[in-house]
Amino acid sequence: QVQLVESGGGSVQAGGSLRLSCAVLSYTYSNSCMGWFRQAPGKGREGVAAIYTDGGSTYYADSVKGRFTISRDNGKNTVYLQMKGLKPEATAMYSCATAYWRSYYCSTQWRIPSYFGYWGQGTQVTVSS
Repeated sequence: QVQLVESGGGSVQAGGSLRLSCAVLSYTYSNSCMGWFRQAPGKGREGVAAIYTDGGSTYYADSVKGRFTISRDNGKNTVYLQMKGLKPEATAMYSCATAYWRSYYCSTQWRIPSYFGYWGQGTQVTVSS
């Protein structure tokens, strides 16, 4: 099965930056939709950003546009989420996910958790005020 491993989380002051990484193990992720989600305690899972690995098209939640950047290194089978201008409300567990079998729906389905077939374990991001 596909294994995804997130890293890069931690604690940061408001206004600071973090870069999250998601390494896809076992399989090459070519032609995949890769998404980042976050979930705070008592809240639902929220789609933050997504990227189509081959074409490079990106998608962002309105709440993070202009401050977060999703990118990928296809040679490393890794997707990144560069987070700048972090706000306390960004505090959450961040998880990456991949949709491989139906990647062609990335542009319309990236916000929907059930669209993604494989998930990483998550990495905690805590933003203090």
